Amino acid sequence: MGANMTTMNARERFLSFSLGAEEYAVPLLAVREVIAMPEYTPVPYTPPYFLGIMNLRGQVISVMDMRQKLGVKADKNAETTVIICDLGGVSIGVVVDSVNTVLSPGPDEIAPKPEIQSSKATDFITGVYRKEKKLILFLDIAKSLNLEDQNAIKRNQQTGNKSAA
Repeated sequence: MGANMTTMNARERFLSFSLGAEEYAVPLLAVREVIAMPEYTPVPYTPPYFLGIMNLRGQVISVMDMRQKLGVKADKNAETTVIICDLGGVSIGVVVDSVNTVLSPGPDEIAPKPEIQSSKATDFITGVYRKEKKLILFLDIAKSLNLEDQNAIKRNQQTGNKSAA
């Protein structure tokens, strides 16, 4: 309770999006922009959920399919979108089925993440928002990336920056 009192009174806002039949959300402050599915260049020897790299106004950005990363069956639709997220100095494009809305839940509407036996696998879930009859999982995308992912992003950006120069 004390930690909530020290934060600003303004409600934190989240961008919600769909992965398959489920809804997720990330802090709006981590979102730089939302774009249509871009052309991208595959990069060899990266995990299958890394689609490759893209050029966004001269900046090389790794593109990751969040559906594959979380093991969610992709929804085949025309709304497939990429959310460009800033994760502490590194930008990454996250592919989602569709972007839904901006949420600003009150602190009393966010439940802590459920305790699950294999807690390592769910470290990136920061909370659960009950919206009418739906549950929306709040994600920390930076925490969903393991060391292999982070190294792949760094390699992709270094490779891309050299070829862009």
